[in-house]
Amino acid sequence: TGDQLEQWQTSIPHSRSGIGWGGRMADLLHDLNSNQGVSMNVSLAGSNVFQTGNSVFEYAITQDGATALNSYEKEYAFTFGLEQVRSAAVDGMLAQEYGNLLMQSFGRSERKALDAYDLFSSATANDVPNGPSFPASTLGQQLRMVAKTVAGRDALGMKRQTFFLNFGGWDHHDEVLTNTAEMLPVVSQAVSAFYTALEQLGMQNQVTVFLASDFGRTLSSNGRGSDHAWGGNMFVVGGAVNGQRIFGHYPTDLEHPQQSGIGDLDTGRGRLIPSVSVDAYFAELALWLGVPKSQLPQVLPNITNFYSLSSGAAPIGFLPV
Repeated sequence: TGDQLEQWQTSIPHSRSGIGWGGRMADLLHDLNSNQGVSMNVSLAGSNVFQTGNSVFEYAITQDGATALNSYEKEYAFTFGLEQVRSAAVDGMLAQEYGNLLMQSFGRSERKALDAYDLFSSATANDVPNGPSFPASTLGQQLRMVAKTVAGRDALGMKRQTFFLNFGGWDHHDEVLTNTAEMLPVVSQAVSAFYTALEQLGMQNQVTVFLASDFGRTLSSNGRGSDHAWGGNMFVVGGAVNGQRIFGHYPTDLEHPQQSGIGDLDTGRGRLIPSVSVDAYFAELALWLGVPKSQLPQVLPNITNFYSLSSGAAPIGFLPV
């Protein structure tokens, strides 16, 4: 699934790329933010291709917030012992004027990392107003951190941001009903709490949650589970979303595909050819975030195969663009 993950995160299926479409968006939009001390791309799942651009990269945090340099304590002047010695040494090194170019670059990077930590930690120090109850699951706590970051957007100087989270373990070749019965409530409860937090912040119309998965599943059973396929379902959540509807063709009757609207899209065993392209899906999100239509090909190189840039309509229709 590595190639498929890369294709979803880069939107370039025909060649290898280390630059993601979220990163390419950030290259175009990051100047809208008044403070460049912290990247507009925030990851709670470590380094990733999706948020890697040519000039903008992800700022990786944990569900508890920003991570400082190992053994560095900002308030070391008020502490004693080994932490004080290490922290003072770091500050001393960063203050040096190095003649070596590599050491200069390293020093600037470390200083920027410390400054970003201070800025991010201060901006996200407070919990979401009215304290919505987030589930204790890892996904729930990650979304709680995202909500805190949204709440701190003014202190961070942010008008545009992306957040990257990962919740894996969906490759259910066996016991698909049991596994999904355990995992789907985790997603539902976490997203519900997050949306409640957005409402309390008055930001539900300015934040959109979307799902991306590296492969679909067969709609027919292999006996106790399902196998890898092509087309699949993705959900989108947000106050701006034209919701409570399905876009594309939903396979209501696998026994009679012509009557169900999927026709020749079923290649056998419920392996469906997608009726909506990933490029169009991403294009609608990119336009909503603020990418000019004329610059869509810079973000999604294949978009003109699925959407006319001269069209007055949205690529799909689930968001206003």
